[in-house]
Amino acid sequence: MFRWLWLASLVSNVGTYMQTVGAQWFLVDAAHAAILVALVQTADMLPDMMFGIVGGVLADTLDRRRLLITVQVGLVGATCALAGLTLAHRLSPAMLLVFTFVIGTASVLGIPAYQSLVPELVPREQIPAAAELSSINVNLSRAIGPAIAGFLIVGVGVGGVFVIDAATFLFYGLVVALWRPNPETTPQLPERFGSALRAGGRYVRYAPVVRRILLRAMLFLIPASALWALLPLVASARLGLGAGGYGLLLAALGIGAIVGASVLSRVRAVVSPNGLIAVTGALFAAALAAVILVRSTAVVLLILLPAGLAWVGMLATVNTMLQLFLPRWVRARGLSVYQMVFFGAQGLGALAWGLVADFLGLTVAFLVAAGMMAAAAASVRVWPLVDTSSMDRRVAVRPDPDIQLEAPADLGPVVVRTTYSVRPERAAEFIHAMAHVRGSRMRTGATQWGLFRAGERPDEFEEIFVVASWDEHLRQHRDRMTATDASYQQRAQSLSETTPETLHLLPAAIEET
Repeated sequence: MFRWLWLASLVSNVGTYMQTVGAQWFLVDAAHAAILVALVQTADMLPDMMFGIVGGVLADTLDRRRLLITVQVGLVGATCALAGLTLAHRLSPAMLLVFTFVIGTASVLGIPAYQSLVPELVPREQIPAAAELSSINVNLSRAIGPAIAGFLIVGVGVGGVFVIDAATFLFYGLVVALWRPNPETTPQLPERFGSALRAGGRYVRYAPVVRRILLRAMLFLIPASALWALLPLVASARLGLGAGGYGLLLAALGIGAIVGASVLSRVRAVVSPNGLIAVTGALFAAALAAVILVRSTAVVLLILLPAGLAWVGMLATVNTMLQLFLPRWVRARGLSVYQMVFFGAQGLGALAWGLVADFLGLTVAFLVAAGMMAAAAASVRVWPLVDTSSMDRRVAVRPDPDIQLEAPADLGPVVVRTTYSVRPERAAEFIHAMAHVRGSRMRTGATQWGLFRAGERPDEFEEIFVVASWDEHLRQHRDRMTATDASYQQRAQSLSETTPETLHLLPAAIEET
């Protein structure tokens, strides 16, 4: 099933990149072309920054198969309307950007559903290989789609390209419609949208590993977006190429990415993730500078090969680390936040580089981007990726709390109080251990947390945290804790002289007087 979905996604991605090339080429002769061409990328990627978390929540709470089918139906309708207006010669630059934004919005609702399914379709030890295949998918389509689009624009025009794009979305939808997933991949206890949205945001906020991955991705993507946003102008204004030539430039980037993905596993065996980030950043910085200083098409094609290799090397690394780290219950939401950073950095970066190029010229824009990329590569010494090799990401299921009162699922807020008895000489060690416990509580559902010491009894500590509802607390026990979270709690409990005692404080109705 992974193979079928991978192929369907490949076909759809090829059509998407064909549409992007068609949209950008539609605008290359317009007034203020530098800004408009860059805005195509912005309009396509801005929805990911605005609505990415929404797609993650839907994927974690709804039937992912039905969600994917619905998204593809919407994409087919929007792309058909775009093709119709183009063929009727009624499409303006503003309308094109609006349609690009609408299509990007529909896409963002489906991407987290597909990505979060990958760990369910392959064994955990094959997740890195599956992530590399996903990178190959995107970059193979980036190599094929633009090249095909470049030739099709000459033959059937931009409108014909949009028609083919609609057909690729239709194919993807049919493949998903014929799929019968394992019932275990469908959420058995779906959360409400609002609580699921807040839970996903809390997890990212209190997961240092995820925050660092997102930071590294953003530092790479902002300067890298200059190449993708302004390459059409390099092709037309600097190299004198037509649509076919622009397609070849993008194909060179895609081919380099495919080569990079095919050798990445061997490189990863001898180079650490942080070393790989530094090398790929330096390589991409050199490519940014060289592309704008060279006026030979053949040489630029050769330069774009290592640029594509660096692109996939960096992004496949951070994507793999994120896939392996995120627990199942929040995987789609975590990946959707990554998509928000991924596309948001590119979209806003594209707009920024378009403005720089329009006012200061292409050469200045590329050289500034190259300098930023070099600085980002060097910053890995200051902000390295966190080593997660010792973290056990398996679910640690605990028994439900044994309480005497009846507690409906929506009852809340719930206060959980745990009492520890710790000798004064071990207090500092205990407080340090509880810092890890705090992170675990906040990631899995707590909205407030505090550690208090009894003034009358120096050896007594009280851990108090609040969850929004009884249902949220049950989820902490049933499916949100990882084995690493459990080890943090066990370490803190081992420093207590007596077995910690936990009480669950439920809200009591009080009549106003």
